[in-house]
Amino acid sequence: MKKTTFLASVLMFSFATAASAHGPVRQKLKEDIKINAPAAKVWDIIKNFDDMSWLPPVASVTAKGGNEKGATRVLTLKSGGTIHEEMNKYDAEKMTYAYKITELSTKETITHNGVEEKVPVLPVGNYAADIQVTADGSGSVVSWKAGYYRAYMNNNPPQEMNEDAANNAVAAVFKAGLDNIKALAEK
Repeated sequence: MKKTTFLASVLMFSFATAASAHGPVRQKLKEDIKINAPAAKVWDIIKNFDDMSWLPPVASVTAKGGNEKGATRVLTLKSGGTIHEEMNKYDAEKMTYAYKITELSTKETITHNGVEEKVPVLPVGNYAADIQVTADGSGSVVSWKAGYYRAYMNNNPPQEMNEDAANNAVAAVFKAGLDNIKALAEK
């Protein structure tokens, strides 16, 4: 009986330790904005994968492939740095496209737990998103959603690359983009 109790205690301790020592959890963010403009007008603003003039943090875009699956773009940010993205899906009829980040430049280098770590310009990893315009009466709704991990994939991330940093950065990009789409469409 003592062996069984001891074994059960060891197993419970091992399970509790393993459960608390997990890595990053996939984050999800979805933002919608209602716009007082027809869906076709709003779609016209965002429909070209190689045109990010509607996203305020972006200074310029270099792109190849147009709106075809596999098309690529490099966003050069006003704050410095680049984000490389690839088109996964494009559907003009449904006014939607999906893309993923394939590479991020380094914003800064920090020392964390005695190791030099590169902090990317957007503190995320394995980021994939889609954006869609839908009609809503005489207006429209733009929905932008993303799934991603924090940039630091090991346990005990530095604050520059933890879940809060990732969520705050993605939320700021979504807000800037959606607010500007609304402003452009409602002119």
